[in-house]
Amino acid sequence: MAKHHIQLEQAALIGSFTTEATPIISVASGDSLRFETLDAGWGKGPSNKDRFKPYSRREKLDGGHALIGPIYVEQARKGMTLGITFNDIIPGSYGFTAAGQYPNWQNQRLHLTEYEEITLDWKLDNKRMEGTCRIRDNAYTVGLKPFMGVIGMPPDEADIHSTWPPRFCGGNLDCKELVAGSTLYLPIPVDGAYLAIGDGHARQGDGEVSCQAIECPMELVDVTVELLQNQTLKNPRANTPSGWITFGSHEDLNEATVQALDGMLDLMGELYGLNRVEAIALGSAVIDLRITQIVNGVKGVHAVLPHGVFK
Repeated sequence: MAKHHIQLEQAALIGSFTTEATPIISVASGDSLRFETLDAGWGKGPSNKDRFKPYSRREKLDGGHALIGPIYVEQARKGMTLGITFNDIIPGSYGFTAAGQYPNWQNQRLHLTEYEEITLDWKLDNKRMEGTCRIRDNAYTVGLKPFMGVIGMPPDEADIHSTWPPRFCGGNLDCKELVAGSTLYLPIPVDGAYLAIGDGHARQGDGEVSCQAIECPMELVDVTVELLQNQTLKNPRANTPSGWITFGSHEDLNEATVQALDGMLDLMGELYGLNRVEAIALGSAVIDLRITQIVNGVKGVHAVLPHGVFK
């Protein structure tokens, strides 16, 4: 069980999911990795004012979020499950949140395209775990709950896949529950996994309603990867400090909801020996359904089974 340190440099970055790029490192099940990340827009710096983009981007491979990867997982085979445990996530010193003008569907429906785009300038304190921004003469301070927005692997199709949507094998999940102490379980779609991680968020509300969270670089991300050879999943699931989570993703929120509930019924069967109708009857008293995000084209829903809910 080795500990790997990945240096933040050009060679460690990719802006897509693909098996067509050479892996930056090969790791074994049980290994840990420590790395720093750029913000999703390939920036870094001590503040928003001094933010800069230190690395160039390849035309095809780097069209999306700045990710660390691909990471090759030895003995990973299609059909297995990969567990990614987040041991520590420490945000950098700045963040930003843009809103308005951009003609996405919610801005159009809410008449926000009529406003000039604004960007909130967040100053982040990772010792106090607080972030502060100003709007006109007022300061707003929130507690930080950092997590990584994009964690995933390429689908089993020879191509360069966008980092923008969530998929059955991960991607732009944007789930605020995946804080330090969480383990995300993903179906492995390709031999070797080709895992990539990025898109740091200092805090986000369910839905990511403006199209951005508090976007930030990360000073440190510490993860452990584990192969589950006998576990088969259809969609992601996670064990977080607050509860078990199952995910659904689809252009239609109804279909995303069905996928999330389907995964939760499977999980409750595994945990408690319930059949599906027993699980949904009991679950109606304790399962929370949440909109993960509505802004990535493919929308997300997650079902939450809180820890300790059964006394």
